[in-house]
Amino acid sequence: MNRAVFLDRDGVLNHDPGDYTCSLEDFEVLPGVISNLKHLHGAGWKLIIITNQGGIAKGRYLPQEVQAMHDYLQGLCILEGFRIDDFYFCPHHPDYSVCLCRKPGSLMIEKALAKHRINPSLSVMIGDRERDITAAAGAGVRGILVDTNSSWTHLVAGLLG
Repeated sequence: MNRAVFLDRDGVLNHDPGDYTCSLEDFEVLPGVISNLKHLHGAGWKLIIITNQGGIAKGRYLPQEVQAMHDYLQGLCILEGFRIDDFYFCPHHPDYSVCLCRKPGSLMIEKALAKHRINPSLSVMIGDRERDITAAAGAGVRGILVDTNSSWTHLVAGLLG
């Protein structure tokens, strides 16, 4: 069985402006993120992005724009010699529809656990909202809460050691 670091996107990997990140032009990777991901990947952790993208349901942006942001992030990683293993996003918003995938629900994490043969007890979720931690707990994964738009480099040493 594998181990994984599940990561929220907005506010953890890229700058969260406080509203939606609607386009690639708005997508600003936070300092240290690519290096952190590279270290984790090099130590054998699977890297999986788990993100709510309710702006799709609200008509603020399209799934293709989310994909463009993910492709850009993946491209930065490839330039450094590694890949993010998978991306999961929920396009729903509770004001517009009901779903099982939106965090704090754990369905996106559960799908990744099954697909990538991940042991939840060996894995962690890094998020900047309580809903990230709740989703992790629902899937049996340890959640680590960080401040929005802050460095989480200090966590990497603990995960590597």
